[in-house]
Amino acid sequence: MATREKNIWILLIFILSGLVVGGLLGELAGKVDFLWWLGYGESFGLSNPVQLDLSIVQISFGLLFKINIASIIGMIIAILVYRKI
Repeated sequence: MATREKNIWILLIFILSGLVVGGLLGELAGKVDFLWWLGYGESFGLSNPVQLDLSIVQISFGLLFKINIASIIGMIIAILVYRKI
């Protein structure tokens, strides 16, 4: 009995795995001369983490997104595979 909530979670897992695998392949392909365009992308977020020092506990907050062309292609492929299932 698959419900709509389970399908949304599976879709999110597919999309995240497509982004991760695509990002990894984009970083590797960016070093090859004729595949440089797959590694082209931007990064945004907190590049320097915000630190909260409470004398007893020190907490660091940071979040950085690195999106490249291959990760976008991976996300699209993941959505297409999800739709076939």
